Amino acid sequence: MAHPVHLTDDSFSTEISGNDVVLVDFWAAWCGPCRAIAPIMDELAGEYSGKATIAKVDVDNNPRVAMEYGIRSIPALLIFKGGKVVDTIVGAVPKNYITDRLNAQIA
Repeated sequence: MAHPVHLTDDSFSTEISGNDVVLVDFWAAWCGPCRAIAPIMDELAGEYSGKATIAKVDVDNNPRVAMEYGIRSIPALLIFKGGKVVDTIVGAVPKNYITDRLNAQIA
């Protein structure tokens, strides 16, 4: 089964800079809602393999990229396309809400 790609301050820009669609989950280990959506992110990594990259950024260990994108509440899901933010989802939301927003960028 595929797993989300774990990004760091150093690897972030390289991973999102292509033309592909990338869903990035900004999270922290102490965040309950982040832990609640973690299984959804794992499922999406498998389901969207070859269509979109599913990635995670631990905001405690990678504060630079979290600050750069103004992450103030977590979980925060940012959808990138061509290296630019095209959609933002804040909070723990149902899987179908995430897939609807992701599919809109892939289509």
